[in-house]
Amino acid sequence: RPCLEWLGQQLAATGNRATFFVLADTLDDLGGLLRDLARDGHEIACHGATHQHLARLTAAALRVDLRRSLDRIADRVGVRPRGYRAPTFSLTPATAWALDVLVEAGFDYDASVFPIHHDRYGVPDAPTEPFRIVSPSGAMLVEFPPLTVRLGPLRLPFGGGGYFRLWPYGVFRRVLAGRVATAEPAMLYFHPWELDPDQPRLPAGWLATRRHRLNLRRTRPRLARLLREFRFDTAAAVLARVTAAGTLPTYRLTAPA
Repeated sequence: RPCLEWLGQQLAATGNRATFFVLADTLDDLGGLLRDLARDGHEIACHGATHQHLARLTAAALRVDLRRSLDRIADRVGVRPRGYRAPTFSLTPATAWALDVLVEAGFDYDASVFPIHHDRYGVPDAPTEPFRIVSPSGAMLVEFPPLTVRLGPLRLPFGGGGYFRLWPYGVFRRVLAGRVATAEPAMLYFHPWELDPDQPRLPAGWLATRRHRLNLRRTRPRLARLLREFRFDTAAAVLARVTAAGTLPTYRLTAPA
């Protein structure tokens, strides 16, 4: 909660807006704070109820998870989310069926496709700018992929909090400024724990601990600077702009044979 309060203060001080993808099972503790954020012009979107990877769910189980999430968000926050992000970016060809469930649930956009190679997720040939994603049955949503960067033949992940902590701020700023210069939106994402350098140390291997705690003390000052130097808006607001422009590419997410 203190991390979200700090972020809300920084957003207010810089005149920026953000989208908060919410786990429904956290709402007993955070419902009031999220109502305040929504009142201040931020967007509340859906991250599911229990942070289950889509590959571990059936279509029926995902329907139950989404209904529980949407009902709890409506009850505790008073809004109906328009967007969804799957835990662990787990919308992939193997879980393409989930798109039909998301459309059925009434979502207008998704933010679950990471257009990279990764051992646990990724759709490496998906567009890197906002696009219309089409399911094997023809269901369609607007997709907001996280920011990536091209390094020679490689397409690297760039828009997440871990990468924000890993790269020097000047490099991150230069890449983001280059994307802004193209007039294409850039999706960045951060987890609340990344704003807490004093969080308890949990038992884990050396590599996992190192990756988790890398440069945590730099995240708040870097993010505060980023919010001063760039303009950010909610995914819903950007959705209105990109759909009005009428130039979104289309990508069909095909289930593996």
